[in-house]
Amino acid sequence: MSAVYFDASLTDDQRRQQLYAGSLFVNPATPASQAMVELGKRLLEEAFAPYDPRTVHKHLTPEQVAAILGTLKPQFVHHPECKALIRQLLVENGVDIERTYFDVPRMRSAYPSDFLSSGIAYAFHAHRDTWYSAPLNQINWWFPIYPIEAGNSMAFYPYYFDRPVKNNSEIYNYYEWNTKHRATAAQHVKTDTREQPKPQQEIEPPAICLLPKPGSVILFSGAQLHETVPNTTGLARYSIDFRTVNLDDAIAHRGAPNQDSRCTGTTMRDYLRASDLQHIPEDVIRTYDDGTETEQKILYFGDRLVAEGARTA
Repeated sequence: MSAVYFDASLTDDQRRQQLYAGSLFVNPATPASQAMVELGKRLLEEAFAPYDPRTVHKHLTPEQVAAILGTLKPQFVHHPECKALIRQLLVENGVDIERTYFDVPRMRSAYPSDFLSSGIAYAFHAHRDTWYSAPLNQINWWFPIYPIEAGNSMAFYPYYFDRPVKNNSEIYNYYEWNTKHRATAAQHVKTDTREQPKPQQEIEPPAICLLPKPGSVILFSGAQLHETVPNTTGLARYSIDFRTVNLDDAIAHRGAPNQDSRCTGTTMRDYLRASDLQHIPEDVIRTYDDGTETEQKILYFGDRLVAEGARTA
């Protein structure tokens, strides 16, 4: 049975087992997560000066905000402090950094829904990350930069964790997305024409909204159905997230059940070992390949995309 754990005294192995069963965890802020919050705040406030980043939509146009985010978000993703802080954060949460791999951290933004909710500030509809080629053993780590409330948070739908949702995830191939769509995020301001996996049925409540303090981390499975709550607060929400994969779980293909994901490709080549930033061994990755991978299409998000000057969604 799934549950919501607050500051739980479990080992990382026990926690992952519960996450794969649909539970949610809220862990208290640590020095590393607080440092990441302060880094995010500093970059945001420098980028939007003289305006408060939370109310910038009252002063700038959507096009202006999208242009600033198009520079700011990659700056955060590839900031030299981020990878070291993630390593520290994992240690602070009892994770074995020799057996754990993470992908690059993202800064997310959610503006009032009548201002900017596409492209670089995409307001995610209900989805599982596994519809986007994430492995079933992916764990998501998410925390807000500024205080949030129910009207500008994330919603989870644990009812669907062990139930399929009608969706069109078969349209999505990770390599195609990287090569054709990721770099164009900042160009989508009024609407977002990039085709993405979406539910093909109405998602019924109840939904769970967790409201951690800045730096307090929500952990959830990549198979958990969740969405960006339409922002009705008048304040922009900014958050940080990254994902992890445990090597032993990856080798054993141990993770959450696949209820309904039919996408192709895999994100497994994006993960870096927390201890030394090495990629997951290729022989392990090959067990996740499905024949759509080719040398021309495979991109390591943390390596080749930054070299090509791509903008991250």
